Amino acid sequence: MEKFVRSDLALELNEDIKDDSLDNGIKIETKYRCGGKIKETIITILNAKGEKLLGKPQGTYITIEGDELNESDEDIHKDFSVSLADNLRQLIGDCKKLLVIGLGNRHITPDALGPLVVDNLFITRHLISEGIITDSLELSAISPGVMAQTGIETYEMLSSLCNKIKPDLIIAIDALAAREPSRLGRTIQICDTGISPGAGVGNNRAKLNYETLGIKVIAIGVPTVISVPAIVNQAIEGMVNFFVSIPGHDKLELTEEEKYNLTCNFLDDKLCTMFVTPKNVDESVKRISYTISEAINSFFEL
Repeated sequence: MEKFVRSDLALELNEDIKDDSLDNGIKIETKYRCGGKIKETIITILNAKGEKLLGKPQGTYITIEGDELNESDEDIHKDFSVSLADNLRQLIGDCKKLLVIGLGNRHITPDALGPLVVDNLFITRHLISEGIITDSLELSAISPGVMAQTGIETYEMLSSLCNKIKPDLIIAIDALAAREPSRLGRTIQICDTGISPGAGVGNNRAKLNYETLGIKVIAIGVPTVISVPAIVNQAIEGMVNFFVSIPGHDKLELTEEEKYNLTCNFLDDKLCTMFVTPKNVDESVKRISYTISEAINSFFEL
């Protein structure tokens, strides 16, 4: 099932872990803001055992979620922006030169998050070099597009760019895939382990992380798509729960393998590789991109 029911969210992958012992290599902390409207979950993978259980590299994964993130209320978006900025500061530390990478294709709405964030950033590198402002974080940014547009790996562009401008830190922003519809447009994930562009939809490109670039990479992502198999799998689980609630069917259970086989029987190969997105994704991506850009812009003291 893992092959088709994709998720980029550490929070969702953690829900599958059966080993909840204290020495499983994973530390989880939960916080709430704004009277419980904003939930922050910090998952820290401590060692190789935790890496194997969660299927992600050792590091910190912070999830900020709340239903109101998908609404147009400006005040609640300010609260999410503050939450994001506070958590970013913990990961960024004493950074003087920051490079933001807006990953994705701006012409495909669910994939336009990164470029839209870059559009709203307050860029300062040229202002500092010309002496117009001083004592400010040096911020530069780029939206490199996707390989189908350029024929060039994002890693190849960034490697050359980093050699030239030598940033202290990279923030890469990209759209993600979730397996729970309720998390689409309502969740922001931050991690300090870098990113594999396109991994959520099976288009794995070269990784962007400290090992490949020699610079720490923090990734910010928002789930905007869900795979068709994930939807079907959720429907099957709902069906099983319904039958269990009927007297005389309380012993109905399906293993993960049986659910996988059922999903495969429902879907042909083309549907297994298909992703869908909410109908209001254009509004959602536009709002959240502004929330993220405002969090980054808050680092400036001008």
